[in-house]
This record gives sequence, structure tokens and C-alpha cells, in this order.
Amino acid sequence: MKKSLPFIFRYPSFKTELIAVIFCFLLPASVFSQSDTTKKLKQVNVNTSLIPTIPAVGPSQTVSAHEFIHYSAFNVADAIRDLSGVTIKDYGGIGGLKTISIRGLGANHTAVLFDGIQMTDAENGQIDLGKLNLSDIEEITLYNGQPPNICQTAKAFASSSVLSIKTIKPALTAAKPYAIIAGIKTGSFGLFQPYLQWQQRLSKTWAFVINSYLIDANGRYSYPHNANGVLEAGTRTNTQISARQADGALYWVKDSASFNLHVSYYNSDRGLPGAVIDSIPPAYGQRIQNRDLFIQGGYEQKWAYGFHLLLNSKFSNSKLHYLDPHFINTTQVLDQHFVQREYYQSAALAYTILSNWEASLATDISVNSMDADMPNFPNPTRVSSLNALASNLSLGRLTLQGSLLYTKTFEKVKRRTAYPDKHLLSPTIMATLKPWNDQNLQLRAYYKSTFRNPTFNDLYYGFSPNKDLKPEYAQQYDIGFSYRKGVNGLIDFITINADAYFNHVADKIVFIPTLYNGSTQNFGKVDIKGLDIGIKTAVTRAAGYRLDIGANYSYQQALNVTGPVTDDNYLNQLPYIPKHTLALNAGINKGPIGVYYNLIAISSRYYNNNNKLADYMPPYSVSDGSVIYRTLVLTFPVIISAEVNNLFDKNYVVVQSYPMPGRSYRFSFQISI
Repeated sequence: MKKSLPFIFRYPSFKTELIAVIFCFLLPASVFSQSDTTKKLKQVNVNTSLIPTIPAVGPSQTVSAHEFIHYSAFNVADAIRDLSGVTIKDYGGIGGLKTISIRGLGANHTAVLFDGIQMTDAENGQIDLGKLNLSDIEEITLYNGQPPNICQTAKAFASSSVLSIKTIKPALTAAKPYAIIAGIKTGSFGLFQPYLQWQQRLSKTWAFVINSYLIDANGRYSYPHNANGVLEAGTRTNTQISARQADGALYWVKDSASFNLHVSYYNSDRGLPGAVIDSIPPAYGQRIQNRDLFIQGGYEQKWAYGFHLLLNSKFSNSKLHYLDPHFINTTQVLDQHFVQREYYQSAALAYTILSNWEASLATDISVNSMDADMPNFPNPTRVSSLNALASNLSLGRLTLQGSLLYTKTFEKVKRRTAYPDKHLLSPTIMATLKPWNDQNLQLRAYYKSTFRNPTFNDLYYGFSPNKDLKPEYAQQYDIGFSYRKGVNGLIDFITINADAYFNHVADKIVFIPTLYNGSTQNFGKVDIKGLDIGIKTAVTRAAGYRLDIGANYSYQQALNVTGPVTDDNYLNQLPYIPKHTLALNAGINKGPIGVYYNLIAISSRYYNNNNKLADYMPPYSVSDGSVIYRTLVLTFPVIISAEVNNLFDKNYVVVQSYPMPGRSYRFSFQISI
């Protein structure tokens, strides 16, 4: 057994930053005070703060739009990095790839829903959260297991966890038929990001929203570099990004029926900085271009006699161009183009059998294809059919939810051998219990069986495809509780969420490198034991200030249990998964001014299955601070903010050999009309 002190005590600088948090809590109100310019505040009688709601059925965590700026969030990955159970793999820089892993299961087991419809990448199965801007997002919710609403797409039942993204929808009146939000962000890395949102009420039933933004940045930053045993300063180059996005949504609402149509186009050109390995200079000149278009629409109807209909459709076309001008081959250049297309249709119908019993049936059909200009590329097409039968039953204080998902896939290729047809059943059972009448305490538990099919890259990329790959299976077990309480005393409220879980992964899909190429194989089993804890509270004082405090802690023991027991990798922690993660958030508001502090601390990890000293990655903690000022300019609301990221200028890496930026700054200005 390998034993060591808890990471808090092995990392003294963490204690320094913890003291900074406590100091922030104890700052006197006079620090944030200003001259009293209005007497209207005295007319407001606030007895308690708004208490966060208890998660329904399964564990969930939500970050809303007004909190993005509190967390110094620039994209979706930044907004959710502090949530319990979340591991973000970040390759560094403003345009670097950012993917999410929940409870050690990997990015391929997390579904990302955009207004209820899953975002897909059949090539590698991972969604780059760094590409998702926050300017048009209203709320982000992470569901472990599945969302509570059983009238949803069949794909929403198919993953181990769901990251649900809700965009902003118009809430306009005849007296105020439009709303315009304009802003700009600038700061380190040569950042220049203007954005614009236009909401318009067309009639009593019709409205639209148009969003657009651009990002230009050189992405350069300094980092310490070990050159032949001597620590020198290096500069990350080839990190520039130029990105443009425009999207629009049309909404129709009448009585209990609604319709929406969403169109989005993303265009980016990014440099890919190479790995920094001792004295070897990183590769330069690699670039990636994305041209992504999707069109999706949905119709929802509820009838008084208990039926609930949900229809969703989507078409997406994603183009990727990868260029490596220094590749070791006969032409000395690797220039590849990939095109993915998806056609998707979903229909879900729910019926309220009794006042406490609802059942639903959802059917999804999707067609995913991929083309590339590589020699002998198979140009695969996959047709997937998903059918989900679900039920929700309330028996007084006990709520039961169950679902059974049937998935069948068909595949064809123009060259080589197609992956065999697959069909699988995936059951889920969830339960919540409120043991007392006061409703403050809620107990919960669930079991969920899921799988992921091999991606197109797993099956067809390279020269050694493996048509015998099996799907990767995951069994999830969870037990936990939620507690919330409003308090008329020192604090306004307290909420506590805690879950213990066990995940077992079989037939894990792993890429095995060889001298010239490599292959993908089913290799091994993984047991993951974990604990997620989240606490929130708030204090409001008569002096006019409010203090919000939150903390999330995660423990993950993700062990390779493939065997035999004599194998050097047996019972080793999986690469890049820390055992301990702690996030602390604190904010003080006084009138129009808010001051916020965030800390995330990660324990040591390994970047290889061997868990040897040479593969050791030390623990780190990173702090962010921000100041927000809200005011009126000619009756128009204005928000001005200043952020300092990596406040203490720490040197750290999330992915081995990809150094992260040191201290950086960001400033923003936003006006609403």
C-alpha cells in the first residue's frame, strides 16, 4: 500500500490560500462601504436569502448565468470546473482543448445537451467545452444519472451523466418589446472579444433571439521550462485563436404549446502548441480549423387530459482541417480534412396515468457519417435507433423512477470491414425518500447501467482497425442525501448535498501505441469509489452587505482491477484522476459592488498507468479573484468587472507537458438597452 499525508498538509501553499479565503470572509463591511446615495434600500425587508432547491430524484448541480462572472468563467469549462465530481482536462491557453470527465468515467460517458438535444462528435466522442461561449447561456445543470423529467429524448437516458445547457429565452412585454445586450472583454493573451445579443418580441406568441461574438487573441504566455536541468523561462507560442460565432433562435408559445428553431454557426482558426518535454523544443506550426453548423428545432404540447408530446429534430455539419507542416513522412506535411454530418429525429410521448403516476416512451433515430481525404479512409456511416420506456411514481414521501433503454446500431463503410451491428439494453432505477414532514431532508439512491460504442476514431483511424471491439460498459451505484434549511439567525440558510458512489467499468476501450501506429483494444476493468460533498450558505446583514459561501469536495479512487494481481498496474490509480479535489467560493456584495474569490485545489496524480515516480504530477491550487460594479448610465444597466486569474501566479499543469498560464487579467464592460 502506498501511504502519504492528506494533500492539504503536503502542500503548504494551499494553507496560504485558505487563509486568504478566511480573511475575505472576515473583512469588515466598511471595506466595501460607500456614501449612501439612496434611501430606497431601507424599504426592502429581507428575512432570508433564496434557498437553492433540493435536487429532484438524482444528484444535480446548477450554475446560473448571474454566477458565471462570480466564478471568473470565460467558457462552459470554466463555469463547471468547481462542481463536485468534475475533472476538466485542459491543454492550456485561451483556445486549448477542454473536455469533461464525471466521476472518473471519461468524457465519452457524459452527454452534453443543448436545449434538450445532444451535441455529438462521432469521430472521437468528446465535446470541446472551450468552444462553448457563455454569452447566450441562461443555466448549466449537471445531472448524475439522468435528468428528472421523463418526457425527454431517448439519448438523454443513454449516458452515465448529463450536462444540460439552457440558452436564454425572451421574456418581453408589449411595453418593452426588445432587449439589447452589448459588451466587450479584453485582457491578457491579447484578448479582444466583443459580443451582442438582440431579443425581439414579434407578437404575443412569437419572439426571437440573435447572438454573435468574436474572439481574437494571440494566446502567448510565459512558463518555467526545464532546459538540461536548468529552470528557464519559456514562451508558449502558436497559441493564437480567431473565432466567430453567430446563432439565432425563433420561439413560438401559445397556451400549452411551444415551438423553437435554433441555428448556430461557429468558425475558428487555432494554433496547436506542442508538448514541452525537458530540453526538446515543442513542435510548431500545427493548426486546426473548425467550421461547425447545426440547425435544430423542437415542438412541445401538453394536453389537459394527461398527454405530453415532445418532438425534436437536428441537422449538423462539422468540418475540421488539421495541418502539421513538420510531420515525418514522405511529404513532410500532414494535411487532413474531415467532415461529419448528423441527421437526428426524436419523438417522446408521456401520459399521466394517475395524479401520482406518469409513464413515457421516447424514440430516437440518428444517422452519423464521416468523410476524410485520407488514403483508403472507410467513410463510415452509423445508424442508431434508441427506444426508452420510463415511469415516474410518487407514493407519498417516496418517489420512484425507472427507465429501460434499448439501443441498436447499424454500420456501413465504403472500404475495409464495417463494425458489426449491436443491440443492448440499459436499465435505470432511481428512488428518493423524504423521511419527515418538514421536507428539508431528502434521501436518494440509484442504479444505472450504460455503455458507449467505439467512436469512428476507435474503429477506423490508422492502419490497424479492430472490428472486434466491444462497447465499454459502466455500472453505477449511488446513495446520498440533500438537506436545506432556512435560518433566521447568524446565517440565512444552509444546504448540504452528499453522495457516495461506486462505478464499475468493463471492456474499457484503450488505444495501445506501437512503434509506427497502434491499435484500439478492449483492455481491462476499472473500479471507482467516490464521495461528493457540496455546502452552500449565505449571510445578510443590516449594514447592507451579503456574504455567499460555497464549498465542493470530491474524493475519487479509480483503480485498475484488470489483473492479474501480479501485474505492475494492478490497483493503480487511473491517469489524470486526482483522489482529492476541493473548490471554495466566497463573495461579498455591498450595494452595487461585489468582490469574489475562488480556489480550486487538486491533489497529486499520475499521467501513466504505472504510477511510478517518473509519472508523478504534483498537487496544485489555483485562485481567482474578481470585482464587479453595477450601475446605471442614462437609465441603462451597466456591469463593469475586473478579474485576476491564477492570483498567486502558480506554475502547474493539468495535462503533462502542457504548462498552464500564470497570472492573467481580464476586464469586461456590458450594457443592457
